[in-house]
Amino acid sequence: MAPKSMAVPRPDAEVGEVVTPARCQTVGVGLTTTQAPFIEQERAAGRTFIDQPYDLYSEENQLTWRRLYAGIRDKWTRYAHPRFLQGVESLLLSGHAIPRLDDINQKLAPLSGFKARAVSGYVPAYIFFDNLRTRNFPTTITIRDGSRLDYLPEPDIFHDIAGHVPMHTDRRFSDVLVRFGEVAREAAARAAKMSHDPAELNSCVESNIRAMARFFWFTVEFGLMQVSGELKAYGSGLLSSIGELEHSIHSPAVQRFPLQLEWVINQCFEIDHYQPLLFVASSFDQVFGMVDELERWLYDGKLDHIAPGEPTVNPEDLASFLTADLGILP
Repeated sequence: MAPKSMAVPRPDAEVGEVVTPARCQTVGVGLTTTQAPFIEQERAAGRTFIDQPYDLYSEENQLTWRRLYAGIRDKWTRYAHPRFLQGVESLLLSGHAIPRLDDINQKLAPLSGFKARAVSGYVPAYIFFDNLRTRNFPTTITIRDGSRLDYLPEPDIFHDIAGHVPMHTDRRFSDVLVRFGEVAREAAARAAKMSHDPAELNSCVESNIRAMARFFWFTVEFGLMQVSGELKAYGSGLLSSIGELEHSIHSPAVQRFPLQLEWVINQCFEIDHYQPLLFVASSFDQVFGMVDELERWLYDGKLDHIAPGEPTVNPEDLASFLTADLGILP
């Protein structure tokens, strides 16, 4: 699944404005990814954070959720990290219908303080990470077309709610996300204090963003972990893919290496096919500690010139770090 911060927003996006359900009355039914008039309306108006217009989900949308859930539930039992399975139970996540975010948040907030926050699509990189810092998870509300159940490069509500959010019920894992958001804030603060010429500044910050995106990809999105001698998935991209979840555990076509920061931040990835290379963590404590190490490397300049390649940092993601609203800094 592609990070939400890899698309291109409208330049007049009003990131802080929230849409109300009243706006739903003027558009057609259906919240299928790339085919939703409501989303097109909100993006055209520059609105990023919105409400979930639940009544706009079509029966086809609901059927897609049911088919996705039915196809992956048994695979979760076999291949998902135990804390993910605990999260599914804590959220009372089921295959009967697309969840209402309000219902999810009522169960989620008391466990970790996190909240699923509906978005209309693209969220600039810094704003996405800063939402994690404040325990808000930007959540896609559209759902993939029923003809493309197994793999979708862009995120949808099944990826975000069924793939990500069960892990957010775990306090330790949610703290990793918050810590990651803090590192992103430190990267923006460091950029604001740098006295490099503009071209060199842009190059350094692009490298910082690429390093963070790769770390996020190979842990939060596509992470594997050893649990009592067995390989389990905790990454949302795996946990929301009917085919890739089992593939990531058993396929000889996948290279699996121990999680090491210097490898992860210099490893390119592509979003339009199953991942040929994954990293295996020993514990969430290791992942948490590695985020601390990522911050140290940021300040030591070790993230300023990492290996080039994917993901591409678009101008909007770069600008989100260079113009970040940091408030009062020490």
